[in-house]
Amino acid sequence: MILAINQPYFLPYIGYFQLIAAVDEFIVYDNLKYTKKGWINRNRLLRNGEAVTFSLPLKSAPDHLDIGVRELAADFSASALLNQIKGAYAKAPHYDAVMPLIVDIINHADRNLFGFVHHSLVKVCAYLEVKTPIVISSNVPIDHSLKSESKVLAVCEARGADTYLNAIGGTELYNRDNFANRGIELKFLKSQSMPYQQFGANFVPWLSILDVMMFCPLETIQKQLATGYEFV
Repeated sequence: MILAINQPYFLPYIGYFQLIAAVDEFIVYDNLKYTKKGWINRNRLLRNGEAVTFSLPLKSAPDHLDIGVRELAADFSASALLNQIKGAYAKAPHYDAVMPLIVDIINHADRNLFGFVHHSLVKVCAYLEVKTPIVISSNVPIDHSLKSESKVLAVCEARGADTYLNAIGGTELYNRDNFANRGIELKFLKSQSMPYQQFGANFVPWLSILDVMMFCPLETIQKQLATGYEFV
């Protein structure tokens, strides 16, 4: 079985969904420390030909808390975020098909950060027809005090994985020999750029999957999910 593990990201770039689609089971962390500089509650959309960040505001909380106990801010305005997206993409070719999905995601009632982002991942996967099971990490019976590579190896063994697939950014985090010694093959997925027609002449790459869905037909996205990467 091929397994991948990652943090929950809010409407992440297409490479995240390539990773989900390429494995037999995808583990999403709910019991990992929240990091301010990551992509858990933010991403980028296209506005006036430039990449602009959009985000989910969070309640103030100690830095050591896990993703699974963080909450959206009381003043989070779903309508304001939807208006930001509408302003950016109302004239995109697939706006009418995609916007009901985005409305469903952003109007989700759960104020827990993990619950909100997990719901968004499940919904986007359903739209893209990605059928890989998504398993919440705290439901895997391991020693959850383990860190980094040790935790990944424990999850792989608990789920019976013989291959672990990680995004290319993890090449400095994991050692192939350490995985091989436990009978697990380590591979990395490297996404290939997929230029597509946006509003302007200059293509802005690696934006949120939101941008891809607004400009590309479903069949084109599905082809990129299946073939737009290489293993290294």
